Amino acid sequence: MAADERRSQILQIAVQLFSQHGFRGTTTREIAAAAQVSEAMVFRHFATKQELYSAIIDFKACEGGLANPCELLSEFIAAGDDYAVFYNLAINALSHHHEDKDFMRLLLFSALEGHELAELFFDRYIVHFYEFLGAYIEQRQKEGIFRQLQPRLMVRSFLGMVIHHSLNNSLWDKDRRLLNVSNEEAARQFTEILLRGVKIKSEKEEV
Repeated sequence: MAADERRSQILQIAVQLFSQHGFRGTTTREIAAAAQVSEAMVFRHFATKQELYSAIIDFKACEGGLANPCELLSEFIAAGDDYAVFYNLAINALSHHHEDKDFMRLLLFSALEGHELAELFFDRYIVHFYEFLGAYIEQRQKEGIFRQLQPRLMVRSFLGMVIHHSLNNSLWDKDRRLLNVSNEEAARQFTEILLRGVKIKSEKEEV
């Protein structure tokens, strides 16, 4: 197996084991055994556990579009297409959460255990995401499109809908007994809920 493939394999297995047993309950020896390599091979790719944690975060953030949200949304931002901005953020997150439940569990484990990975993820990606989306909202407020509400509260409100929906589907209501809608429909309605609440209606719309 090529070095890049082996590195990716070790990362995937580490995520799976950490998400199942937590960080305190998973050793590098167990990761090596599951990957069918020596523990020395694990350390050849990741000299320390901290390097492994950092690589997991970067690998998964890139998969989920968190590494560079501007790249995902640049066309819609340039066009001032508010619906497309928020819809694409929502559907991207919902789809990624659906396809990669292990990473959601891993983040929950890291937060509950007070593990450094949670702080690393927060500082490297969540803070950046709030700044990015908050700046977009502030610009739309200056243009008279959005109401003068606290931008970061608007970001949190939107993320709250999306993440709570994902957690319900992944952890508590796997059979969709409470709510059974597609990711596309959920993303559409979450976007409409937000925009109907924050956009300033024109005189034409009010008539």
